[in-house]
Amino acid sequence: MTSRSRCSVRFAIVLAYASLALAHAAHPADPRPAPAAEAPPRSTFGAALPGLSDAHLADFLDGRLDFQTAETPAGGLGPVFNRDSCAACHSAGATGGAGDITVTRFGRTVNGVFDPLISLGGPLLQERAIDPAVQEVIPPEANTIARRLTTPLFGAGLIEAIPDSAIVLGTLIRKPPGIRGRAAVVLDPASGSQRIGRFGWKAQQATLLAFSGDAYLNEMGITNRLFPTENASNGDAALLARFDLAPDLEDKVDPADGTSDIDRTTAFMRFLAPPPRGAITPGVNAGERLFHASDCAACHTPVLMTGKNHLAVLSEKPVALYSDLLLHDMGPLGDGIPQAAAGAREMRTAPLWGLSARPVWLHDGRATTIEQAILAHAGEGQGSRDKYASLGAEERRQLREFLNSL
Repeated sequence: MTSRSRCSVRFAIVLAYASLALAHAAHPADPRPAPAAEAPPRSTFGAALPGLSDAHLADFLDGRLDFQTAETPAGGLGPVFNRDSCAACHSAGATGGAGDITVTRFGRTVNGVFDPLISLGGPLLQERAIDPAVQEVIPPEANTIARRLTTPLFGAGLIEAIPDSAIVLGTLIRKPPGIRGRAAVVLDPASGSQRIGRFGWKAQQATLLAFSGDAYLNEMGITNRLFPTENASNGDAALLARFDLAPDLEDKVDPADGTSDIDRTTAFMRFLAPPPRGAITPGVNAGERLFHASDCAACHTPVLMTGKNHLAVLSEKPVALYSDLLLHDMGPLGDGIPQAAAGAREMRTAPLWGLSARPVWLHDGRATTIEQAILAHAGEGQGSRDKYASLGAEERRQLREFLNSL
């Protein structure tokens, strides 16, 4: 999108919301104080966080536009890539949700040691190409292959605002036998500092800007200031030189506002509201009690708190994500691919909010029902899986009703 058209869109967004603000001012609000809320209000899937300023709401809408825009080879797409837009993968429930699209990771494991086969294009396969001649394939040397689903981004800004110390504290809390959990210490390319990872199946990214930059390069083949090196199809530098025709860096800064696509999509994710909570029925309440009795909450921590933040909508808010954001050894449920701080069998505890909006479950989409996902738990999740399996049919239904309400 050109600077002029982007400025026109942004001006229209700001003007529209300024008009709404004037309309509200013409009809004063109820003078009685509003009741204190236990958590940020949840409205609909894909909505903006309530309470945003007009400027930040414009950032959200502007970022959503970039998130949904299909990239082209002229703009830097490829030469190898997985999809041509963020929304192509993040769409379940609304723009920014999960999806049933998976990507492939591969490598070679010998005597328990994993080789990501970087010289052959690993560990991520880019399954599409701007030309058949540059198509990437899984090399024959790979003997470890895993699929990973797109993760949902609802409430991602609140998750980002949880202090590292709050995540580390989860490692110190006493847990049931067999459950441990550890924080993923990763290098954040956005700040250049060591941070606690929280995004991705392996908690491989600590910030939304890094998450965005990583996706632009590795999923769309668009180089950016955080990830400036293009992927060569199966490591073939000659093919890269032949087909990579867009000059780097491909994600260029707009001189009108000093931001690039990774900044704008970050703003969209940061201001994306949490998923709406379903109705709280007697069955949901009974299921919640069973959830705790089965030790599910030992990893799927119901609430974490954000820290002090210069943005009021993110400052000191409860985040009902149902995850401790820690890495856990999931035994055979692990995908066999080490990444960043995570080992081959370790996975980040998946947040459960918005669970009902996902088309399939678990990291590779193998579960087509929530019950299948529960019964596939292994490693540190085996005890909770066994407790669920021992419940009567009605109790299992109540626990699933609770999960579907999140």
